[in-house]
Amino acid sequence: MRALLQRAARAPGGRGGKWLVLAAWLIVAVALGPLAGKLGDVEDTSANAFLPRGAESARVNTELERFRTDPVVPAVVVYTGDGAEAKADADRAAFAKFAPAGEQVTRPVPSEDGEALMTVVPLDSEDEITDKVDELREIAGANAPPGVDVQVGGPAGSLTDSVAVFDSLDSTLLLATGLVVAVLLLITYRSPVLWLLPLLSVGFAAVLTQVCTYLLAKHAGLPVDPQSSGVLMVLVFGVGTDYALLLIARYREELHRHTDRHEAMRIALRRSGPAILASAATIAVGLACLAFADINSSRSLGLVGAVGVVCGFLAMITVLPALLVITGRWVFWPLVPRHGTPTRKAHTVWSRIGAAVARRPRWSWMMSVAVTAALALSAAGISMGLTQSEMFQDKPESVVAQEQISAHYPSGASDPAEIVTRTDRADAVRAAASAVGGVARVENTGDRTPDGELTTLSVVLRETPDSQAAKDTIDGLREAVHPMGALVGGTTAESLDTQRAAHRDLTTVIPIVLLVVLAVLMWLLRALVAPLLLLATVVLSYFAALGASNLLFVHLLGFAGVDWSIPLMGFVFLVALGIDYNIFLMHRVKEEAGRLGHTRGVLEGLTSTGGVITSAGVVLAATFAVFAGLPLVTMAQMGVLVGIGVLLDTFLVRTVLVPALALDLGRWFWWPGGLFHRLARGERGRPARPAATTAAPAHDPA
Repeated sequence: MRALLQRAARAPGGRGGKWLVLAAWLIVAVALGPLAGKLGDVEDTSANAFLPRGAESARVNTELERFRTDPVVPAVVVYTGDGAEAKADADRAAFAKFAPAGEQVTRPVPSEDGEALMTVVPLDSEDEITDKVDELREIAGANAPPGVDVQVGGPAGSLTDSVAVFDSLDSTLLLATGLVVAVLLLITYRSPVLWLLPLLSVGFAAVLTQVCTYLLAKHAGLPVDPQSSGVLMVLVFGVGTDYALLLIARYREELHRHTDRHEAMRIALRRSGPAILASAATIAVGLACLAFADINSSRSLGLVGAVGVVCGFLAMITVLPALLVITGRWVFWPLVPRHGTPTRKAHTVWSRIGAAVARRPRWSWMMSVAVTAALALSAAGISMGLTQSEMFQDKPESVVAQEQISAHYPSGASDPAEIVTRTDRADAVRAAASAVGGVARVENTGDRTPDGELTTLSVVLRETPDSQAAKDTIDGLREAVHPMGALVGGTTAESLDTQRAAHRDLTTVIPIVLLVVLAVLMWLLRALVAPLLLLATVVLSYFAALGASNLLFVHLLGFAGVDWSIPLMGFVFLVALGIDYNIFLMHRVKEEAGRLGHTRGVLEGLTSTGGVITSAGVVLAATFAVFAGLPLVTMAQMGVLVGIGVLLDTFLVRTVLVPALALDLGRWFWWPGGLFHRLARGERGRPARPAATTAAPAHDPA
């Protein structure tokens, strides 16, 4: 590995290699750039893209595709208030043009309490449904008498509102993330030019990521959905900027020690390369473990994210070093690193923190554990699951329509369950389904496959489609009709299948992620005790972040609960990303411990990496915090959880807890690796001044 890194470091840090690397990236960006804009063409927006593999509801969706060449998606228009009848009759005539051949708009159906009317408008799913729903809403909202409220919802309305969220997701996230990263880099470097280089390098990484994702989706079956596509750019920006901060900080150190910037870059790459590689490997492999998940959207997010991390890693160790060497020392202006000057001040905030932790290491780590454990206790009362009406921070029209339907009709009237059965068993299945508690009525839709083999039945539930009572009814339906070979699907069944798959995924994916991360840490640190402790601190930090996030969700943001996907997604992201900072810290600590001894090595590692890791943590947390402003509650919760977790890792776990544990255990922290035995024999390298006052070169020229 060392030889590979040395060879890789020669190209972007070489006198001629830097130009070749930059030229290669420019050629790739120009030649393949047009493919980046085609990522949306391979996104799977079907219902099954967000369902578990092999789930019964997904099988029903597949079977329903056999029934019609022009499948219908209903839009449901709800009228309330005095004078609604005349408005509904007038709208029905205007809606007639939207119905496909062979279908018609239903007459306004009054509610039992006489306070509402409901009209169902069938729409051809082969048309642009979102455009049709927009037209329906325009017609429904025009010339409404005073006191009459009209909402357009149903499956077509819900689809339109969801698409509206994801259509703006990519552009909103990209602009917001780019702005956040740019501002934070300006604050970090206090240079009018330097901040452009990491941002430009991340831009190259983003293009490569989109191209690779598109090609893998088109030719290798990589699953891509709108959610994973949106998260992808945030992940690339966050992780890429982290690697840029680490490399630039090490390069700046070497510029103080070497007159030749090419040599400084080669040494910086060689010394920081293993940590960056280990970090990228941990995140990429950790995310790739989501391939073992049942839920298709989780698999997509994990695999697409892994592609983004790999592309970000490649850009940050090639094009960024080339740009830095090409621009030279002046790019750091006004804080230009001069050869022979101290790499940092004799006393810094990080040296003071290290000294404070070193005075009472056991007390420090025990207090840190107490704080994180107290926050983790807040996760005990977490409320899991969100209804459709709770999935948006601002209620879209389809949700308001469903609330009106639930208030005046059987709650499931606008979104019935679907049963697919053999035609010769349809009567028996209808009778069995009608006898299930919670079923309002069973309707024969008249839909059959062209060969007449299969028939669909529409089951109206008494309860709101996304309620627990409705899910219990789905279980009852399945128990009643499965002996006859029938399948039960629909929105409620999809929600139930997803909820149960989320439980299975937690017990399957989490152990795999932990083993993978542990293996990477053992490879990097050549020890067993240190990796186990580091992994334990990140897991504790995750539960603390989950508890703290739950407090914010309930008491500040007003969310009704936590989406089923959040615990698993949050765990994978926080373990993979949170271990990042431990890798950056402990790789440097191991390097310094072999030179200075264990205690001074821990303090020197903390002092040397404190500023850059803190900056990286703030940048990564800020990029994920962009999600908090999105209208989709699931994305907002993901952003808040990851942001809080990263900040906990940055300011508490990496700053206090891990150094305190290392100092308290002494050389046993490195058991049973070679460093443990070298420290036992007293092989501490050549003398050097303590970490708090180190200002001279830390290494001989390589």
